[in-house]
Amino acid sequence: MELFIRDHRECDPKKCTARKLLDEGIAEKLLKDIGLGKGGIYLTPLAEKAISPEDKNLAEDGGIRAIDCTWTEADEKIPEYENGRALPYLVAVNPINYGKPFQLTTAEALAAALFILGEEDQAKEVMSKFSWGEHFFEMNENPLKDYREAEDSSEVVEIQKEYMG
Repeated sequence: MELFIRDHRECDPKKCTARKLLDEGIAEKLLKDIGLGKGGIYLTPLAEKAISPEDKNLAEDGGIRAIDCTWTEADEKIPEYENGRALPYLVAVNPINYGKPFQLTTAEALAAALFILGEEDQAKEVMSKFSWGEHFFEMNENPLKDYREAEDSSEVVEIQKEYMG
């Protein structure tokens, strides 16, 4: 699946997972936010619908889009589109937010989306660029597999509730 990133260039370039994916040619850079709404799905914490396996055809047709910006200001920077999808409960393993739920890097978010959509090999390729990458799948093995087995967004949300306790 094609991966796209809209980079607002707000993080330390040496720690930015989005830039690493762009530099490695794993993702293509979107120059304007308008590119987020053109086909495929885009990952946003503001979406009302969770990503689920039912989104696979949409992602195959237009890719997966992610936005890399400061999440505390996300509501001001992220446009709303019908094809926006939120990631369900997962725990970050990146060095900055290790162990914090919902605090994924752009690379973790893209890898999680790929895994949920059944693209496990590509998800692992994305995370192979980081020394802590494999640990993301170890830490989130059960929820990722359960989300991948869900039929739709509402089932993903129900599974998420179980993990959140």
